[in-house]
Amino acid sequence: MEPFVIGDGHACGICPGRRLPLGDFDVHERPSKECPFDPADGHRYTADRVPVCVHPEKIGIPAGRYSTDGTPLTCHLDLPDDVDELDQYLRQAVHSAAPATLELLIARAMEEIPLRWPGVDATTTLRRALS
Repeated sequence: MEPFVIGDGHACGICPGRRLPLGDFDVHERPSKECPFDPADGHRYTADRVPVCVHPEKIGIPAGRYSTDGTPLTCHLDLPDDVDELDQYLRQAVHSAAPATLELLIARAMEEIPLRWPGVDATTTLRRALS
C-alpha cells in the first residue's frame, strides 16, 4: 500500500503518513503524554505502539483514531455566510485538502451548498473553484 503523504508537502520527515497508508496510524491534535516520542526510532506511538502524527494541519486530515478505533475519514466544511465568498472559500478548501479528503470534500459541498443556498448550482460553483 502507498503511504498517505506522497511528495514533499508540509508533513514532517518522520511523519508516519510518509511511510504508512491512512488507517495504519492515528492523528492527534498535538504532542501529548498519550503519544510519547520514542527516542529509539524517533517516532511517536500510543501505548499500544500505534504510530501517531501530531500535526493534522500539515497532512490535511482531522485528528482521529484511524488505526486504533478504525475511525473513518470525514471532512468538515464551514461554508461562509455570504454566497459571494463561496467560490474563494471552496478554492482554498480544495487546494489545501489532502488527496484522500478531496473526494469527501466535493461530496460534502454537493450536499451542503443546495441546502444553504437553494438557487446556487453546486456543480458550477465547484467547477469554478477547481479551475
